[in-house]
Amino acid sequence: MSDTFTTRVLNITSGSTERVVDLTGDCAAFLREAAAGRDGLLNLFVPHATAGIAIIETGAGSDDDLLSALHTLLPADDRWQHRHGSPGHGRDHVLPAFVPPHATLPVIDGRLELGTWQSVCLVDTNRDNPQRKVRLTFLAGS
Repeated sequence: MSDTFTTRVLNITSGSTERVVDLTGDCAAFLREAAAGRDGLLNLFVPHATAGIAIIETGAGSDDDLLSALHTLLPADDRWQHRHGSPGHGRDHVLPAFVPPHATLPVIDGRLELGTWQSVCLVDTNRDNPQRKVRLTFLAGS
């Protein structure tokens, strides 16, 4: 383990439906080991062209609301130039412009500094790729 950064890759099975996957617990578990009570930054990166990272409330309907909003903004129909895969799959390739494939969050005393209702989530609308990777990197402060 480096003194300045530690990294780990999560393997996530998102399945064959559109999903918002809460990664907050995975992030906390990683930081217990990687941060060891230190301050710094947690960076999450999804190395996929059709998924993103969002900081949202979960469990109270907001995750379903996000998917609904994405359906309105990016309909799964035949309007897209990118046409391989499931019908409307081209919209999945536009998703990262709205839900970026990365996030950087503050870590204080080894814990994520999130708001009361905030969760760290993988947003995956691509039904054709049920296996995802999310790279977590802790960057220690000086």
